[in-house]
Amino acid sequence: MFENAEIIPVNSPELTEAAKMLFRDYEKWLNVSLCFQGFEEEVNTLPGKYAPPEGRLYIVRQNEKYTGTIALRKIDEGICEMKRLYLIPECRGKGIGHKLVSLIIDDARKIGYKKMRLDTIKEKMPKAVEIYKKYGFKEIEPYYHNPNPHTLFMELDLTI
Repeated sequence: MFENAEIIPVNSPELTEAAKMLFRDYEKWLNVSLCFQGFEEEVNTLPGKYAPPEGRLYIVRQNEKYTGTIALRKIDEGICEMKRLYLIPECRGKGIGHKLVSLIIDDARKIGYKKMRLDTIKEKMPKAVEIYKKYGFKEIEPYYHNPNPHTLFMELDLTI
């Protein structure tokens, strides 16, 4: 049913609205409050901190349905953060997550970032953690305050 995934930069009002809906789906699926991250403002101002030249926001379209997202933002000089890797449940396990992660890592290198960080909830997203490890992400100490004790922080050296 969901074949031929297109990964598209979010660069129009239609795509921005679709990304907002997917971000909200992600929040519901995660079932964790993201208010400490300023999630409402993030959604309401998309692409916001994910806008070029220092950021990226992509959406996945399959058979005219929007099915996933991934984003990138600057958090410090030479350091970026991967955010909002999300695929609707029926589109998982088909290699799309790998494509999204590969794309965002390539973009980060092209922009000139030296390190990429992310945070995730290991128990909720074990497949995502597997993907991150395959790409070389290593566990690190927290790089910001997150009230969820199950949060896993990871980093990738983009120079190797």
